[in-house]
Amino acid sequence: MTQKIWDKSRMPSRHVTVGPQKAPQRSYYYAMGLTQDEIDQPFVGVATCWNEAAPCNIALSRQAQSVKKGVNEAGGTPREFTTITVTDGIAMGHQGMKSSLVSREIIADSVEATVRGHAYDALVGLAGCDKSLPGMMMAMLRLNVPSVFMYGGSILPGKFHGQDVTVVDVFEAVGKHSAGNMSDEDLYALECVACPSAGACGGQFTANTMAMVSEAIGLALPGSAGSPAPYEERDLFAVQSGRAVMDLVERRIRPRDIVTLRSLQNAAVVVGATGGSTNAGLHLPAMAHEAGIRFTMDDVLEIMRRTPYIADLKPGGKYIALDVHNIGGVPVVLKALLDAGLLYGDCLTVSGKTLAENLRDVVFPTDQDVIFPVSRALSQTGGVVGLKGNLAPDGAIVKVAGMDNLRFEGTALCFDSEEQAFAAVQERAYKKGDIIVIRYEGPKGGPGMREMLATTSAIYGQGMGADVALITDGRFSGATRGFCIGHVGPEAAVGGPIALLKNGDKVIIDAHQGTIDMIVPEAEINARKAAWKPRATDYNAGAIWKYAQLVGPAHLGALTHPGGAAETHCYADI
Repeated sequence: MTQKIWDKSRMPSRHVTVGPQKAPQRSYYYAMGLTQDEIDQPFVGVATCWNEAAPCNIALSRQAQSVKKGVNEAGGTPREFTTITVTDGIAMGHQGMKSSLVSREIIADSVEATVRGHAYDALVGLAGCDKSLPGMMMAMLRLNVPSVFMYGGSILPGKFHGQDVTVVDVFEAVGKHSAGNMSDEDLYALECVACPSAGACGGQFTANTMAMVSEAIGLALPGSAGSPAPYEERDLFAVQSGRAVMDLVERRIRPRDIVTLRSLQNAAVVVGATGGSTNAGLHLPAMAHEAGIRFTMDDVLEIMRRTPYIADLKPGGKYIALDVHNIGGVPVVLKALLDAGLLYGDCLTVSGKTLAENLRDVVFPTDQDVIFPVSRALSQTGGVVGLKGNLAPDGAIVKVAGMDNLRFEGTALCFDSEEQAFAAVQERAYKKGDIIVIRYEGPKGGPGMREMLATTSAIYGQGMGADVALITDGRFSGATRGFCIGHVGPEAAVGGPIALLKNGDKVIIDAHQGTIDMIVPEAEINARKAAWKPRATDYNAGAIWKYAQLVGPAHLGALTHPGGAAETHCYADI
């Protein structure tokens, strides 16, 4: 077989492989066993978030080897490297959760630094846990070299008393246990079986939401997001992803050719239609920002509001990612939405074809009740909606998928940290009609905008999920269910109205109308504002301090740098 001759005159790797002056750099590649032919080929970074922190990431190293095989077969030279991830299931409910959203930026920054430092020509990125998916895709858009994203796959369901269970059932079991409704023995038995394999959490939580986004937005191969992590077909998709990136190199198709305003709008439709994670309200604006596109949380939520809800998935429904895979995967969701005229079918994807071309031969299965056609949608409102009012002038976000009551009127019960709120919940120091307020947990105030799954799950475990609401300037896990409003902005740390609430204040939340208001006279609000003083945190050095200095508001994506719009050049054009 004749080796393809690549013209490297416009490729970044020419800076480390071409010409007599690059002999020192080439000597390093010879030291690692590369041949002259391999050095003459495009260099493809194969980046993973592999680690031994959690099952979400444990299979990524194996899949990376298959990606490298595909790159090799298509005439490229793969260079594997890893970056960090912080796994929310481990970090949840303690100070470690402050590292979660920070890790999204570290992932994007470290992938950028590695690719820039070694002058790679293309990138295949594999990610398994919540923030690692957007972090990896943000790096692709920032660098703008030909790139393919691949999800590491979801976990298989556990079995407990004959029922499918996920890690969320364990979080809720903690609440049942604290209420005396679950024994020590049953709690232990559940924790031992809830997570039986490699892979990310199985419901339509943040990882599977962003995995669907990767296909909808065009950065992942059709069907690649669906199969669970242990399945061998994931390795086949990995090989195909390696081949695909080489096709993109040859055709000079880059991420910013694929991720446009229209493809971002497609992604928001898919999140709304599937009752996806509220965290998409952070991640889609952040990805757009890397490409120099303004696409705010308001834009995301407006699209979700008018998108029919068609997926009966946990946490609001009854099915998990494996069930979606078994009926045809993400292409079935996309086909239902495209046929209803809700997606732009002309958007380019990493297959080299448009979204509509990718879906041309997909047949929507009618003998299942996991995904519904739009004509029989579970509701005409998307699974995630936005709220605004005098308590959240910059907006807030709530997942309504599976909820019957979309209006809540109650009185504020305020806590200045998640730990305070969780302790009160454990002690049952709240009552029906309370609106639990957790503040000073925003991007700056946390710092790091923690998720509140431990608290919300404990409330559900105590059987109070329908009787109270929860409001925070922090975030909620994609696994959270119930009347839980997050991303309230401006956040308390900058003097937002949530900082001015007092115990007993009346609050009205109306997800039908999209409003959230504190029923407090304006003069009283102004007096409280005048008396308000900023609060210090204990994070006065290190990565979390640095994040707090840079991070912007949640409704713009919690951004830490000026983004693609400020560039005078992008890396791919060096």
